[in-house]
Amino acid sequence: MPFQIMSNQLNLPQVDSNQWSCVFLSSRAQIERRMEMVRVVSHNTHKRMVTCLQGHIGTDAEKRHKKLPLTALSQAMVDGGSQLGEESLIGKMMEVCGEAENRLASELLQHEVQIEKDVLDPLNQLAEVDIPNILKQRKQLARLVLDYDSARATKSIISGTNTQALTAKADLLKEEVDEAMNKMELCKDQLAADMYSFFSKEGDYARYYVMLLEAQADYHRKSLTVLESVLPTIQAQQDSWTEKPAFGTGLEEHLKRSSREIALPLEACVMMLLETGMKEEGLFRIAAGASKLKKLKAALDCSTSQLEEFYSDPHAVAGALKSYLRELPEPLMSFQLYDEWIQASNVSEPDKRLQALWVVCDQLPKNNKANLRYLVKFLSKLAQDSEVNKMTPSNIAIVLGPNMLWAKTEGTLAEMAAATSVHVVTIIEPIIQHADWFFPEDVEFNVSGMFAMPTPPSNHSMEYDCSTIEKKRPGSMVGPENDNPRKDRQSNST
Repeated sequence: MPFQIMSNQLNLPQVDSNQWSCVFLSSRAQIERRMEMVRVVSHNTHKRMVTCLQGHIGTDAEKRHKKLPLTALSQAMVDGGSQLGEESLIGKMMEVCGEAENRLASELLQHEVQIEKDVLDPLNQLAEVDIPNILKQRKQLARLVLDYDSARATKSIISGTNTQALTAKADLLKEEVDEAMNKMELCKDQLAADMYSFFSKEGDYARYYVMLLEAQADYHRKSLTVLESVLPTIQAQQDSWTEKPAFGTGLEEHLKRSSREIALPLEACVMMLLETGMKEEGLFRIAAGASKLKKLKAALDCSTSQLEEFYSDPHAVAGALKSYLRELPEPLMSFQLYDEWIQASNVSEPDKRLQALWVVCDQLPKNNKANLRYLVKFLSKLAQDSEVNKMTPSNIAIVLGPNMLWAKTEGTLAEMAAATSVHVVTIIEPIIQHADWFFPEDVEFNVSGMFAMPTPPSNHSMEYDCSTIEKKRPGSMVGPENDNPRKDRQSNST
């Protein structure tokens, strides 16, 4: 109903009440229907909005915070983390996430309190107080119109009589009519003013819904800020936890995560094989049972030193060692030096080939070199018992070499190993043969102290005598024409 039409109708001069009522009621009915619709939709919206709140509306902030589901979740996580303890990865994660959930609960509490204040309370006021009060005035105006009509009708009857007594009565009735009309006019003006006010504020009422979305956007932004501040911390802590599986993890990352010098699977397998596998025929060549191998790999991924049950199955232990080397994202002997290794192995003169292999070996990253030295020293010790275990340096290089070095090319590991196996054998075999020349330092196999050191095996003569090979360091190397590291070298030490 346009405001101008409504104004014209509500501000008419005094007219017959029936005429005024007919004109005013037609416009008033439209306005009242509009107001009633606003009241109903505001009431329904308020009701649905309350059901979306997770806190208990109307309670104080502390009680409301305790009743939030997020708070209960947070407490359950913190309690669970406390029960599992600091040594549990799940426990640590639950504790950190529980604290984050509590911060999210605080943000949710502030959001709901703001929604209650800025949206819910005004909507409830509009639907349950403001509009009903206006509608009550409409009913009151209707009663006053009837009172006015009744007073006028009575006054007309009395005025037609000429007796003095009735004339006095008519004067009294005139006062009643005037009073009734004044009340009616006051009520009419108040009703008109309230209706004008209602419609003039419709933009303000619509603003409640905009404020709802703005509050929700602000809440989600703050919640996102909480999560973004917590996630890097969680990720950093997770990266520092040592429980991440060793198999399939890069050597550098595994060593850093576990604060180790030698990879755990490498040390654990070597220590078990030193105890029970050195005399085992076909070690690294005979396949182990799949279930036992899977169990051992899972145990090593848990960083456990309780491996007694696997000592009796050296083939499973050897298989786990091969698997660890094979599953490294980058081979132990490095992608970067692959071409250098191949070039060194192609040197025709045996002494110069050894020198070239040493130069490449010396270029390995520190951790790669330390773990290669550890492994080669063990393989050299294994080869000392080749008469019993049949694992000569050549046989070891054939079965284990492709797991230590492969090319960075497309295809499966088996395809890459097949393509480079010949070259790899010519690289690994002489390194095992001359392990003490490549790595003169002594190796403490129980480097972490986690394992009981086995009884030292009896010394056997090395199949290859390396003691007279002169190791030339890069700084002291002479020209190729004078480079003869061993003039009295045995003919079979290639």
